[in-house]
Amino acid sequence: MAGLARSRWPWISLLLSAVLVFNPVGLNLLHSAFFAGEQLARDIAQLVVLTALAIMAVVIGLEWLVRSLIARSRARGVTR
Repeated sequence: MAGLARSRWPWISLLLSAVLVFNPVGLNLLHSAFFAGEQLARDIAQLVVLTALAIMAVVIGLEWLVRSLIARSRARGVTR
């Protein structure tokens, strides 16, 4: 498969994050986090949303790091 360009862009994690956010449950959780009528419900939902955001950011960062390491090792000719 010569000529196959590999990207360092973490597209798998970004696609998974978009699927998790833009489904009915994710949108409902986002709405609850910022527009809920009760303060307790808003605080709990914000904690869940911010925790999920932090986890998604870590996963995206890890995918970018792994892709960068693979691209660097392939540029040196270590792996095929």
